[in-house]
Amino acid sequence: MRKVYWMMYALASLGAVSFAQRAPQVDSVVLFEDGFRDLRPGMFSGGVVGAHAEYHYLAETTPKGGWVVSCFRSDGSQRAWHVLVENGKHVMAQTYTSSPSEAKYTHPVLVAGDSLWDDYTVETRFTPESDRAASGVLFRYQNDRCYYFLGVESRNAVLKKVRHGSAFRTLDETVLASKPFSWDPGQVLSARISARESMLRGEIGTGIVLEAKDGTYPMGRIGLLADAPARFFGVRATAAKEASDRWRQTNARRRSERDRLEADRPAMALWKKISTGGYGAGRNLRFGDLDGDGRPDVLIGQVVHHGPKDQNSELSCLTAVTFDGRMLWQVGEPDSWKTMLTNDVGFQIHDLDGDGKNEAVYCRDFEIVVADGATGKTKYKASTPLNKSKRKSYDKFPRILGDCLLFADFRGRGRPQDIVIKDRYENIWVLDDRLKPLWEASCNTGHYPFAFDADADGRDELSVGYSLFDHDGRLLWTLDGVLQDHADGIAIVRTETRDGSKPVLINAASDEGMLFMDVRGTILKHHRLGHVQNPAVADFRADLPGLETVTINFWGNQGIIHFFDAGGNLYQDTEPVQHGSMMLPINWTGRAEELFVLSANPEEGGLFDGWGRRAVRFPGDGHPDLCFAVLDVTGDCRDEIVVWDPYELWVYTQGDNPKTGKLYKPRRNPLWNYSNYQATVSLPGWSE
Repeated sequence: MRKVYWMMYALASLGAVSFAQRAPQVDSVVLFEDGFRDLRPGMFSGGVVGAHAEYHYLAETTPKGGWVVSCFRSDGSQRAWHVLVENGKHVMAQTYTSSPSEAKYTHPVLVAGDSLWDDYTVETRFTPESDRAASGVLFRYQNDRCYYFLGVESRNAVLKKVRHGSAFRTLDETVLASKPFSWDPGQVLSARISARESMLRGEIGTGIVLEAKDGTYPMGRIGLLADAPARFFGVRATAAKEASDRWRQTNARRRSERDRLEADRPAMALWKKISTGGYGAGRNLRFGDLDGDGRPDVLIGQVVHHGPKDQNSELSCLTAVTFDGRMLWQVGEPDSWKTMLTNDVGFQIHDLDGDGKNEAVYCRDFEIVVADGATGKTKYKASTPLNKSKRKSYDKFPRILGDCLLFADFRGRGRPQDIVIKDRYENIWVLDDRLKPLWEASCNTGHYPFAFDADADGRDELSVGYSLFDHDGRLLWTLDGVLQDHADGIAIVRTETRDGSKPVLINAASDEGMLFMDVRGTILKHHRLGHVQNPAVADFRADLPGLETVTINFWGNQGIIHFFDAGGNLYQDTEPVQHGSMMLPINWTGRAEELFVLSANPEEGGLFDGWGRRAVRFPGDGHPDLCFAVLDVTGDCRDEIVVWDPYELWVYTQGDNPKTGKLYKPRRNPLWNYSNYQATVSLPGWSE
């Protein structure tokens, strides 16, 4: 019997029994067809991109040949998909075996097609190499947490609906239809699913028919899923002419809408371009006036990793330059190989001593240094705190390296002269402006704190991870032990903006999802949407009251963007890409509605609105698209976009710059509290 299966497998590889050689039905139109023959043999997944893709744009995460890797979790799953050549034919092979815990919330998935497809049929032939895991085809795919699945699972043929779960690291899977199915690993299987409005009809093998009625997802893309090694020999999607025509008309309206949005906003114009070769870096720049001329400058930090991975990283070189490319000063030895990072390191630009001139404050060689911003010369310094970490892999040295720096006003001085420094995940220390200890605390710190005067006493409270501390270090409340994982981005903000409105604590809490809490620690809304990161709060929708919040997913569910209204209710989601982003708000028009930047890539990136539509496109002029930042450089209230890689830095402004008159001028997180893990808050405001 086993020999028969392998003969069938060989025939399928040769295409002898492949659906790819069968003509479509007379009344149907081929929407998509691929036998993988145009894909280059080798690893398709793009290798180990890891945390770099959280806030760098990497070509390895982009579509190839109409397909894109939708999700990954560990180093192994990042290398899951390969294009093989067997018997002269190309085969798409999934080579990774998901652990039982992974399979509860993420799967190796490839996606193709269009999100506007509604009624269609998709079919594939595939060979699962294990009967202990699921493999098959996805249809009406919304994102890699919401879709329909047809395939095999154990010794059953299954048709099911998958959507966001209600518990930590879970997906809710509803079996719509299932039948026992006798098959063996290595056997060539066929799968065919037809979706007509809410009627779903699936066929597995010969004679197994699964039918169900479900209208949760009326349209969506197609995909391949395998939790264990499997080979796919080709995919075809067809639709009746009526459905095909409907899609073409809807697609034309979508293109027209994009053209209208772009025509309504100023195009990008290149303003500056400088070389940073030799001392450049990835997402590790700070911006502020260093030389005292009233214009922002750039501080570039290269890093050294002491390992393991990014768990012990520190600055190796700091280079200060103007936007004209003039080097102001440099500390340390530049090294063109030390260009990328996947975490924060401690350095900022801030007038710490209140003399009207900015300092460069940074951690290096187990010291926290306060240096003159114009020259880089050390004004004073102190040793970093002694290491108290219980996790030996983090901060393995006697003193901490300094995971990040944040400035706040805990002493009621009227300006942020107090310094928060932390280790990777466990401890925080607060210092005064002369680097003398004020207090310290331990908790699940997450990545980057947020300071806010929550009780209006003239002194800041400190939100750290899942805890809130008073100005003197007294713990006000904590949800440590209640919530798992760590906080990726947090902020305290009045989202409703009206007089007397209460501040809300917004917490993008990794695999815990998205939380909205009051300042007493009561959870108001908890959305379990996967690994949520990088929240941004701004007026993204002028038609909605108050401020909206936008987030993006990573780790296991890359690229899902969620939109929340001022009450913390989810009102929109989309999955335009399969990578992370800083999701920075941008005041591009000077009108009271902001956009956000997804990436600087001309094809996948751009400036998006509060509906998830691209409104401004980057030019295809060869600019670097690895990293981006948003700030007002030219001084007309509107933002410029700084894009860079380790070799060049370009600045884009509006084609109608400068613009006069009363312009929107939002109040943002200060540049002296900048982090790769920041929650960006952009509050309404206007120029004089």
